[in-house]
Amino acid sequence: MTERDTPDGDAFVRDADETLRGAYDPPMSLEEYVDRVLENPTAAASGARYLLAAVESQGTREVRERGERLERYRFFDDPFNDGEHAVLGNTAALNAFVDDLRAAAAGRGNDETIVWIDGPTATGKSEFKRCLVNGLREFSKTEAGRRYTVEWNVTGAGTGSGVGAGAASLSYGDGGDAAAWYRSPVQTHPLSVFPEAVRESIADAVDDDAYPIAADVDLDPFSREAYDHLESVYRDEGRRDLFSAITDRDHLRVTSYVVDVGEGVGVLHAEDDGSPKERLVGSWMGGMLRELDSRGRKNPQAFSYDGVLSQGNGVATIVEDASQHADLLRRLLNVPDERRVKLDKGIGMDLDTQLIVISNPDLDAELDRHAEREGADPLKALKRRLTRHEFRYLTNRRLEAELLRREVGGPRGVPTVDGIEDDEPIDTGENPARDPASEPSAASLTIGVRDGDKGITERELAPHAVGAAALYAVVTRLDTDDLPAGIDLVEKAELYENGEIRRERSGEEQRITVDDIEFGDGDGRNGIPVTYVRDIVAELLGSDADRSHPELPVERVITPTDVLDAMAEALSDAPVFSRTEVAEFESRKAPVAERVRERQRADVVDAILAEETVPEATVAEYVEHVYAWDAEVPVETERGPEEPDALAMKVFETETLGRFDESDYRGTDPTEPVGTFRRERVIRALTRYAWRNRGNAFSVGDADLGEIPELKAVLESNDLADVKRRFPDLDPAEWADPPADTETERTKATTIARLVDRGYSPASAELTSRAVMRNVRDEWTSLTADGNTASEATPDRPIEDRSGRNGGGRTWD
Repeated sequence: MTERDTPDGDAFVRDADETLRGAYDPPMSLEEYVDRVLENPTAAASGARYLLAAVESQGTREVRERGERLERYRFFDDPFNDGEHAVLGNTAALNAFVDDLRAAAAGRGNDETIVWIDGPTATGKSEFKRCLVNGLREFSKTEAGRRYTVEWNVTGAGTGSGVGAGAASLSYGDGGDAAAWYRSPVQTHPLSVFPEAVRESIADAVDDDAYPIAADVDLDPFSREAYDHLESVYRDEGRRDLFSAITDRDHLRVTSYVVDVGEGVGVLHAEDDGSPKERLVGSWMGGMLRELDSRGRKNPQAFSYDGVLSQGNGVATIVEDASQHADLLRRLLNVPDERRVKLDKGIGMDLDTQLIVISNPDLDAELDRHAEREGADPLKALKRRLTRHEFRYLTNRRLEAELLRREVGGPRGVPTVDGIEDDEPIDTGENPARDPASEPSAASLTIGVRDGDKGITERELAPHAVGAAALYAVVTRLDTDDLPAGIDLVEKAELYENGEIRRERSGEEQRITVDDIEFGDGDGRNGIPVTYVRDIVAELLGSDADRSHPELPVERVITPTDVLDAMAEALSDAPVFSRTEVAEFESRKAPVAERVRERQRADVVDAILAEETVPEATVAEYVEHVYAWDAEVPVETERGPEEPDALAMKVFETETLGRFDESDYRGTDPTEPVGTFRRERVIRALTRYAWRNRGNAFSVGDADLGEIPELKAVLESNDLADVKRRFPDLDPAEWADPPADTETERTKATTIARLVDRGYSPASAELTSRAVMRNVRDEWTSLTADGNTASEATPDRPIEDRSGRNGGGRTWD
């Protein structure tokens, strides 16, 4: 950094000025505020309506959860903080929460509802609270989301000792300056200053029939003290414009405030204590009661408005870990019903706040303590008002991987909100992603870990390690009772993520969608929580693996196998799991491990054969010529109509597909078996595809050639048989330490380089390729010299041979 680039203190101050400049409106008069309300009713919205406006301000996006397409509100992706506290998954529960807000904002009889967010630990409930606070804070800084309250100053109101004493007493805390402005301590609504009849007239004038504004709240006790004092003074003076005198700009001004915890958002934490009144609204301060002239009663200026309802007045009140405050829940009933609480017997306070209760499942047990008493259940009224929205463990492997990356790597461990893609497929051997770095759950994650010498050691979670842990966790959360025959838990996870799975049966593609299967409703209620996985990974990060390499730091790499083994081995020592759960979860590791091995094998084989794949344009051109040959029509080319190229089709079929040899042709003319193959395997397959995807018109160019079984293998060259055909002298047994100047050494060097280009480190590429080659040694020896097993070389399944892909045969012009 040059001297010119070095920032100074003034630069930081200017940045702070710029940050705050747009967050507030200048103070305004009551008349100016009413004009603003008439122009933008959100400026006078009720608490529920304001929450709804904040959520809707960020729009929606489409997601897939449990295999279904849902519209999700971007607000819950924590867009203002790059997704740091995004609520992952649980979109249906979040949408139901928004529906509650919409009903409460419209006053459709649901305004007495207390929202209840329920679910096991580590399901995103705390993230929901943080996301809510973050979003409300940032929305209130925007022009459309300004939130307003009033400030008072009684200085100069009349003369005489009574007035002076009254003016001096308008304060809180230690008294302060009598000339100071004092804001309503509970963010009272500016319209509450008006008499009730006028408030109703303003509400009628607002052009928003769907959502009435907050016109049914009265002044808070502190503001009422100031109002009554000013009214008394100016009434004694005989003022005819009494309201104008009271609300003169010298005494009253409307100011905007940034919504945050303590100002518009009240949060009652599990560890908060005190009497019910202290927790809900606050407490009296004895010292101030003695100092202030309370005219024979307690003065509301001597009250500490630090209870959760006082802080949340105007927007939302959140009770965290509600089972710790079960004694308060019944006392909250009057808030949505009457919208009023009492500071003391003679002093009440109107409230406008959306109540939100967050709890673990233990609150459910607390509420059912008297269920056997049925009609005499003292908690019946409370349960009727609680609208429950259940948060569950994620059953989408991709989302679980993002959550785990955030838990392990912090905010930088996950992509920003704009980077979240919801439609990328699950890692499968049948449909592999070519580049691990292109898929968050497959990508590696490098984390700096402080060592004993106070230095930083880089540790790597190898590609697929996060995805493997996420898939294992998801699989433990899925019910087996609703599994149909032929579908395993890994495939169920794939259905939930992609909405479908595809298989090949007897040369035919089988497509199963989530709509074809009726799953139960128990998934996600139990299973391994992300916090357990996080702790396992953290322990692995803190110690080196028991392996070494003369050149590469393989001991610093955490492989998918390392993670899966550690997760399974630690289950029996974890107090949160029962013995039955431990046994069940341990049994679910094997299919996950097998899927991960398939994915790693696809990566390695794909890297070995990176230069062998036939371009899709070449395959498409072959298909065009086959169609023209069958129809006995010319092919349209850039040079004009031409006869189908018989020699090019022959070369493709013999050298690229490996279906036939010279004896199957008379020169370049196909014999009957070749003609049957072209019509039955190529043209008929495309005809089926055209029928399934029929529209106004169809051409070969419209087809997804990768969906045709006979052509898919050519386009996705990731079979071990391809490797043996292309590299017959390769020896998997020598892969770990190949002899010099051998095909194994050369192939390994190019494979490692390609894996590194695709997101692996040299160390993780070494470990992954070794594991794959170790696993395929037995299979390799069973392959014939042409790359097929003996069982594959049958009359109904001709042997494939792609050895002529890189030269040695004619290519299309």
